Amino acid sequence: MPKIKAPKGSPSIDMTPMVDLAFLLVTFFMLSASFRSSEPVDVDIPTSISDKIIPENVLLITIDPGGRVFFNMSDPEARRELLTNMAGKYQIGFNEEQIKRFTFMSSFGCTMKELPGYIDMEPNARKQFNTPGIPYTDSTANQLKDWINYGNRAALNSGKTAFVEAENQGKNPDANDYKPKFILRVDSKTLYVHAAKVIDVFRDLKLNNLNFVTSMELAPI
Repeated sequence: MPKIKAPKGSPSIDMTPMVDLAFLLVTFFMLSASFRSSEPVDVDIPTSISDKIIPENVLLITIDPGGRVFFNMSDPEARRELLTNMAGKYQIGFNEEQIKRFTFMSSFGCTMKELPGYIDMEPNARKQFNTPGIPYTDSTANQLKDWINYGNRAALNSGKTAFVEAENQGKNPDANDYKPKFILRVDSKTLYVHAAKVIDVFRDLKLNNLNFVTSMELAPI
């Protein structure tokens, strides 16, 4: 009986499911990603050989070349508590939409009186906003001191909540990882006197675990 020969041909693979999967992944990442808001001020930070990265639960103070001070905070829930406390002290009202926008806003540098209008602006318009920054030189009207003080309290509360949640999940967390971290970012052209005054604010509040942001440079050989 003659042997039957199978027809020769190269195997083919249907790539349609792979294309569908690729588009599904792209769609997922587009819908789930949270885009970072643009910063209202750009600073040219000095360099160093430190290799530590910026941690979580951060309070960030930025000083631009002109000495204006900007404030930022990483935790959204802590930002909501912070704004509520600041609004109560300075007797300034914020509607729910403004509170929501502030919760996810980037750095800001304005007076409490200017803040409601600043929140209502689009991110690109905030860069053009003419403001002296957060007041910090007058001991009787040091709004930066209040932002840091209330921000520290709010960050402690949110950190405790996150720590308890991690414990309940059996992660054996380190309490120090959930405490607020204070970071000062200063433009390389900023006069030292401006940075010294901000450092004095932290000293007055007895918050001595202050870190400085730098860009990475090669270590000397």
